[in-house]
Amino acid sequence: MSSRRVAAVDCGTNSIRLLIADVDPNGQGGGLRDVHREMRIVRLGQGVDATGEFAPEALARTHSALAGYAELMRRHEVDAVRMVATSAARDVSNREQFFAMTTEVLGGVVPGAVAEVITGAEEAELSFRGAVGELDSAAAPFVVVDLGGGSTEVVVGSEDVVAAHSADIGCVRLTERCLRSDPPTDGEIADARAVVREALAQVLTAVPVDQARTWVGVAGTMTTLAALAHKMTVYDSDAIHLSRVAFDGLLPVCADLLAMTRKQRAVLGPMHEGRVDVIGGGALIVQELAAMLGERAGIAELVVSEHDILDGIALSIA
Repeated sequence: MSSRRVAAVDCGTNSIRLLIADVDPNGQGGGLRDVHREMRIVRLGQGVDATGEFAPEALARTHSALAGYAELMRRHEVDAVRMVATSAARDVSNREQFFAMTTEVLGGVVPGAVAEVITGAEEAELSFRGAVGELDSAAAPFVVVDLGGGSTEVVVGSEDVVAAHSADIGCVRLTERCLRSDPPTDGEIADARAVVREALAQVLTAVPVDQARTWVGVAGTMTTLAALAHKMTVYDSDAIHLSRVAFDGLLPVCADLLAMTRKQRAVLGPMHEGRVDVIGGGALIVQELAAMLGERAGIAELVVSEHDILDGIALSIA
């Protein structure tokens, strides 16, 4: 099969991302070659944990971003598109508004293209495929963690997935539920930590993390923490990709972010403005993940990948 140009869209709780790539199934590492990659913060999951539905302004922000992506797809003449929606779109009561909007926008690029809601297990498998493609198999088994806005996927595998679990915690959901003050109070942090530990206890019953040798973190919280741990003054995706952060460098960054005000976080060079208010919740989740993986698997560092579910989606089209 010859290569073709595809577009992958990942619509999560906090951000919507686009990858336009040429895919050659016979090429090295699955043959994925980037043409264009972009991320926009739309906060689709705004208030969903409390109301159970998408806010009109969140749908409007998502529509604007997706329309811009559709124009890029047309400009780059993609042959196929796949858009997946994850945690925020699974249970909302007004999801039909979201799907009507995405069908209209995507159909203007590729007739019949629609967004699809994937399960937590599907999300984990796509993240795993995208994250480990460039890693040395000698470092397997891998535990890949995709920390999103509404959920966190934990998957263990080598070449194939052995087990996966989607935990109902994410940086947006945890912040809205527990970390409401600026900065969070000790009581709020204690409550949030209890929520995360309960969720991770369920992970342990479903996923054999003790078998893992390498922890791979993907998505914006992980990459931002890595940038800060590496003391970058600006976000540099090339330098971040496949970099390693020892726990003794990672955990102080997490603690500092959790204690900071939003104003203090906003002036940090690698910090995207759309993560300022929720990065503390993500940092707390990472703290608890590090404790779990250190205790259960003897892991002492985090490998951060810029390739994740978006790359898995693109590869799945081939």
